[in-house]
Amino acid sequence: MANPYNNQPAPQWPPTPPSATRPAPRWARKRYVLPALALALFVGVGIGAGDQDKTTNDAKPAAAKAQPTVTVTATATATATATPEPEPAATVTATKTVKVTRTVTAQAEVDTDSGSDPGSASVYYANCSEARAAGAAPIHRGEPGYASHLDRDDDGVACDS
Repeated sequence: MANPYNNQPAPQWPPTPPSATRPAPRWARKRYVLPALALALFVGVGIGAGDQDKTTNDAKPAAAKAQPTVTVTATATATATATPEPEPAATVTATKTVKVTRTVTAQAEVDTDSGSDPGSASVYYANCSEARAAGAAPIHRGEPGYASHLDRDDDGVACDS
């Protein structure tokens, strides 16, 4: 069936192989001959490079003659005299007694709440040292000055140890 858009014949399906229509070109023979020659070359080289020790080691080797050898040995001996270590010096300890002349008592910070009555105040201790210095330790939950950062084991008693 002809193609209506140009004057070329429509392609046939399935296409016919080129070998059925005309003989193979000369370069196509090289496609088979050259790899076969290369394979034969590598097989020949492999056979020629086989175990050469079997062909050359058929004769027994001659026994080696014993040759005298000269050996020089040098020995060095070093001696050292041990010196006794000196005994350590006696340790002197000085003790100084100090008399306390002034005692300082830490005061807790008092925060007044603006929203409550003027008579009530909340106490805040930054750490247990301040609470002990103020004489408030141990502080129980609900008492003024109790805070969770002072209660390490969370048992409701702050600065207990």
